[in-house]
Amino acid sequence: MTNKLYPLLLALCMAVAVPAFAQDAPPAANSPAPVAWSSLSPPQQQLLSKFGGQWNSLPPGRQQALAHGSERWLGMSQTERDTARERFSRWNSLPPDERHALRGRWQRFQALPPEQQAAVRQNFHRFQQLPAERRQMLREQWNRATPAERRDMVQRARERREKRNEGMRRMNPPQFTHPTR
Repeated sequence: MTNKLYPLLLALCMAVAVPAFAQDAPPAANSPAPVAWSSLSPPQQQLLSKFGGQWNSLPPGRQQALAHGSERWLGMSQTERDTARERFSRWNSLPPDERHALRGRWQRFQALPPEQQAAVRQNFHRFQQLPAERRQMLREQWNRATPAERRDMVQRARERREKRNEGMRRMNPPQFTHPTR
């Protein structure tokens, strides 16, 4: 379980690093198209009113990120909004160097193939399901570990995951069907 901590902590950091909205989108291969202020719904315009006077001078990527974020915000329940506000507040209270490090981790996560992203998310969800005392113990163990010990922990986790996956494949072999004529 300890060896799974690195991906779990990475996922946890990413969850904190991504506020509900108002963050620049990662650069796309092609230039993003601008978003016309008039194309936003009245609730979106109200939510983004502080950007209204300067909307046309914002970079298109920023416009898209704000438009997408406002859609997400408007689709959230009150509980989800409260959680997002709390996370955004935590994000804003971080020192700039920590925010920079978290952005880097998020970008590395985004660069992972979809199956690896799914594995990180799955590990994060497993970690969240552990009792609070166990999560705290694992965090402390990770924080006390040297970089070499952390690499070993991650490697052992990968080996255990591969072994577990191999066992699952043996238990559930693929079903072959005979072709019909």
